[in-house]
Amino acid sequence: MMTLEKFEEAAELVKKVTLRTKLIYSDYFSDSTGNKVYLKPENMQFTGAYKVRGAYYKISTLSEEERNKGLITASAGNHAQGVAYAAKMYNAKAVIVMPTTTPLIKVNRTKGYGAEVILKGDVYDDACQYALKLAEEKGYTFIHPFDDEVVSTGQGTIAMEIFQELPTVDMILVPIGGGGLAAGVSTLAKLLNPNIKVIGVEPMGANCMQESLKAGHVTTLHSVETIADGTAVKTPGSTIFPYIQKNIDDVLVIDDHELIVSFLDMIENHKMVVENSGLLTVAALKHLDCKNKKVVSILSGGNMDVITVSSIVQHGLIQRGRIFTVSVLLPDRPGELVNVANVIAANQGNVIRLDHNQFVSINRNSAVELTITMEAFGHEHKDTIVKALKDKGYNPKIVQPKNTYR
Repeated sequence: MMTLEKFEEAAELVKKVTLRTKLIYSDYFSDSTGNKVYLKPENMQFTGAYKVRGAYYKISTLSEEERNKGLITASAGNHAQGVAYAAKMYNAKAVIVMPTTTPLIKVNRTKGYGAEVILKGDVYDDACQYALKLAEEKGYTFIHPFDDEVVSTGQGTIAMEIFQELPTVDMILVPIGGGGLAAGVSTLAKLLNPNIKVIGVEPMGANCMQESLKAGHVTTLHSVETIADGTAVKTPGSTIFPYIQKNIDDVLVIDDHELIVSFLDMIENHKMVVENSGLLTVAALKHLDCKNKKVVSILSGGNMDVITVSSIVQHGLIQRGRIFTVSVLLPDRPGELVNVANVIAANQGNVIRLDHNQFVSINRNSAVELTITMEAFGHEHKDTIVKALKDKGYNPKIVQPKNTYR
């Protein structure tokens, strides 16, 4: 049972392993949404995510005998680091089973805390089955990443900190994967203020909680497909599901492309790296049907590898019309490349990549394909450049840019 007394106990204990991630007021998101938006930056924790809260609190409640058996868990990365870090604090062995799709940075950091890492399965659910099998075979103590009331209580300490800083908060947005964070945060939030709204946010390609709430019981998705790897869960927790049913007011689902532009928003306006799962609550801000409310978005983590960051930045710039590529056919004669370059320069386009192919056609009147990738200020500026090329007699075709940042 998650009680106020347990939350208070957990809040004191987790101070040993957490940073006080103070709320950040966002002028940018407040102005763009009409609400007073605050960010809870759990991406700034020692382990890069909130998961250390639940892991440490759970391990602190175990007997010495249970810890000495060795600890095992399954995780897409953040819970893995939380368990590894907490186990190290207790000098306990930790074995972590992670999906093969886990970003390299999460794998390496988990190993860096002294844990043994095993890569198994494509998604969390596959890794979890294998971890449970190993726990039974070798006698390890299993630490569930979300379907555990004690773990969930540890995660819920985030709500305690939110209320201490912002007692008049109207709404909390919380990411949902398996539901542990959402259950803990919503339960404590309702205990502290029954009138507060707590909204869960899931990726559209892994909306297991939304489907379960619709069905009235825990439901398993056939498959999951999302760039939000930390919330790529097929089946939500059955133990914590009743808490979700009671305390979560609504669940919003977010398409992956919205996470990409939200990543750019966070980088440019708050100079913070937030992983895709943590961006769910940022993307959800524009879907809220309210104004002038004090809204807190929980940024659950920030563990991303550099290759993923570069890819998301490029896709985000493309979506916002700030990078685009056009293809034009030119006569094979001197000066034509300069003419195109002059049109682009006159309209303040900045060329960042150029491909000049003379072997497209044997017709020398239109034998050269020129593919130009350039920077623009946005869709309006992009359209201006394309129109200018058309007005000069070219027939530009928009094509998919090559990855400029790799």
